[in-house]
Amino acid sequence: MQLQRVTKHTKGADLDPKWHVMDADGERLGRMATRIAGILQGKHRADYSRHQIVGDFVIVVNARKIGTSGNKLTQKIYYRHTGYIGHLRSRTLAEMLERFPERVIEQAVKGMLPRNRLGRQMLRRLKVYADGTHPHEAQVNSGTGKAKQAPDAPATPPRRRRVAASAAADAPVEEVAAAIAAPEPEAPAAEEATAEKRARTPRRRRPPAAAKQETPAEEPQGEGEDA
Repeated sequence: MQLQRVTKHTKGADLDPKWHVMDADGERLGRMATRIAGILQGKHRADYSRHQIVGDFVIVVNARKIGTSGNKLTQKIYYRHTGYIGHLRSRTLAEMLERFPERVIEQAVKGMLPRNRLGRQMLRRLKVYADGTHPHEAQVNSGTGKAKQAPDAPATPPRRRRVAASAAADAPVEEVAAAIAAPEPEAPAAEEATAEKRARTPRRRRPPAAAKQETPAEEPQGEGEDA
């Protein structure tokens, strides 16, 4: 008997991406970039597939405090070109951390992702912030709160609340309690309302049909008669 090996891939609707928060304070740039790239690709998951977006979201705070080893602050240089002839721009790592600290981590992670459409989609899931705050608290805390519980007592209807608010200033406590406890008048049924409306509306009578007038038939003229 030969066993069949069936490879199953997780569907996109069944994926449940999570949000990871990382603090770059005291971390090394390369070590942290490798961890981030692995999470974005989904290599930490059991259902990892290289042709799917199965990774999670990553939030990096305190990007300005990322650490390096050796003399990389002065020796590592970032290049960019404006598109004009001779306009090649360069900045050291120290200048980048001072002006654009987010780009330092983004470019380090980008170099460790696939060079295709999936890699660009994975990079969009990386959120880097120079300071220690980020605006993604709702996404990070989603699913961790307690489930909503049913109220112990039914809420007071709005009509009763209005009655209680208006009568509380003048009437005594007994009258206010009686007004709140009084049952609300039931709305008439749809059939009764329709019957009352028909009874109030006068019925229009159609005018009698006009009697048809019979037109006398023309007598045929005899042949040979004088005009």
